[in-house]
Amino acid sequence: MLRAIRRVHPTLFLFLSLGLPPMLIAQSATSQPSQGNTPNASPNASDPQSTQDPLKRPQSDKDKFKQQKELRNELKGPYKRWVDEDVRWIITDQELKAFKSLSNDEERDNFIEQFWQRRNPDPDSPENEYREENYRRIAYANEHFAAGKPGWKTDRGHMYIAYGKPDSIESHPSGGSYERPMDEGGGETSTFPFETWHYRYIEGIGENIDIEFVDTCMCGDYHMTLDRSEKDALLHVPGAGATLGEQMGTSKRQDRFNGGLENLGGGPMATSNQAKEFDRLEQFAKLQAPPVVKFKDLESFLVNHKVLSGPFFPFEVRTDYVKVTEDTVLVPLTLQIKNRDITFNTKDGVSKGEVNVLGRVATITDHVVQTFEQTLEVEEPSELLGKALDQASVHWWALPLKPGRYRVDIAIKDVNNPDHIGTWAEGIIVPKYDDEKLSASSLILADKMEQVPTKQIGTGQFIIAGTYVRPRVSSGPGVPVSFHRSQKLNFWMQVYNLGIDDKSKQNAATIQYQITDMASNKAILDTSETSAAAGENSANSDQLTVRRSVSLASLQPGKYQVTITVNDHVSKQQVAQSAPFTVD
Repeated sequence: MLRAIRRVHPTLFLFLSLGLPPMLIAQSATSQPSQGNTPNASPNASDPQSTQDPLKRPQSDKDKFKQQKELRNELKGPYKRWVDEDVRWIITDQELKAFKSLSNDEERDNFIEQFWQRRNPDPDSPENEYREENYRRIAYANEHFAAGKPGWKTDRGHMYIAYGKPDSIESHPSGGSYERPMDEGGGETSTFPFETWHYRYIEGIGENIDIEFVDTCMCGDYHMTLDRSEKDALLHVPGAGATLGEQMGTSKRQDRFNGGLENLGGGPMATSNQAKEFDRLEQFAKLQAPPVVKFKDLESFLVNHKVLSGPFFPFEVRTDYVKVTEDTVLVPLTLQIKNRDITFNTKDGVSKGEVNVLGRVATITDHVVQTFEQTLEVEEPSELLGKALDQASVHWWALPLKPGRYRVDIAIKDVNNPDHIGTWAEGIIVPKYDDEKLSASSLILADKMEQVPTKQIGTGQFIIAGTYVRPRVSSGPGVPVSFHRSQKLNFWMQVYNLGIDDKSKQNAATIQYQITDMASNKAILDTSETSAAAGENSANSDQLTVRRSVSLASLQPGKYQVTITVNDHVSKQQVAQSAPFTVD
């Protein structure tokens, strides 16, 4: 049994567009300027550049790229508000750059949907607790931290939105008398209003994190500070608010201003404070950054292609391609791990294995456009573990990508055996589906396929449109997928751009199904049907979904191939897809 458990900050589904916006074309539609009547105003007929309107001259590649970049970077209306306010403190630099590169509102809407879905603690749920919590935090910040500007713009609002409610707050809303702790120099002084937020743990930053905010303007605008002496209202008042070292004569007031991040001066812990300055600076920088990738240890294997030091953790990956729009293709990545390769811990009669998965998709220029991460959990009753070890766990991610070349990197780690790490990398070419050409998706051979209720269409594991399709994954590169004679062979494929007859307003195609014995090269199944009979309402659409299930009981063990051929009698085009498989 395989299920996904929560993730804290599941870091994107992202995709880029380099298309030329329509407004750019409009800029070249300027009329020719009138020519003067004097001889000096006459153009030189031998110089073609002189007769050409400068606004209509061909642009250089450099100028085109610059103009496209400027147009794409102009975000307006709700998209600008989404970037500037809704996700200002949680969006990564890579995500922001990708969002600004999109060329139309449809792509931006899809980006926003995938942005939240990547961070959804429960991807199979229609609710998204992360998104709801983000907006709740923004509302709270606006209500409690406003200071002449919306609360979400303040430093306290920033920290609250990014990291949530602190575990404790030391608040001094009026400032006043303050007994310094020893690590701040000791002694009594008077302070501006300030707060110290304490977090027991922040992922990617560390344990026991203290964040100090000071209101030096006495206007309610608390800013985050690195210098704990900044809250000292008597810092620059001669003879006032002396530290313990100054009172004892072991340090002088001018020692507070001898450089460094903090003006705490001499004291019993002055040396240790200086040693920790770089730690405080690093913590400050991390707090200002967006939430980090959850599985940072695995990220190093993807980004730096780190050499594995322990036993290799094997797994297999299958990629498929399904058209969504002319510019967007759904790329299901199906990952399979043999249970025998997972380390199980047994407690209270239950054996449990956990696997961290981190993946990323990058362009050929190494620009990351998609990342995904998940913790997979395999649980079995202890007495059934032996049987479960002969099975495999399967999971998938359906990534929307633009047509083009990409590199996919995936790293996995056995939680119960941290040195057990595996990596996988492969270049893929996401196809371009031309609206004028008959084409087809990948042909998926599935070990399970069924229609899903209307409310589940388009959501959840292994669901494409209205069908649950769990792809069969091969045991290695170039190895056909394997089925047992007791199973059914399920195959799924979509056909795009069927011709529509002008008179009947219907398509007219024939779908041929063949299963060939590779040993004898003889067809053991050869049947066909019309597109109108392939499914409900299929006769009136230019898109067709092919779903068939075949019993394998009559097949002898061996190698076979299934082929689906579609002949379009309206457009006079043909498309075919084949996939090998074995029966044991």
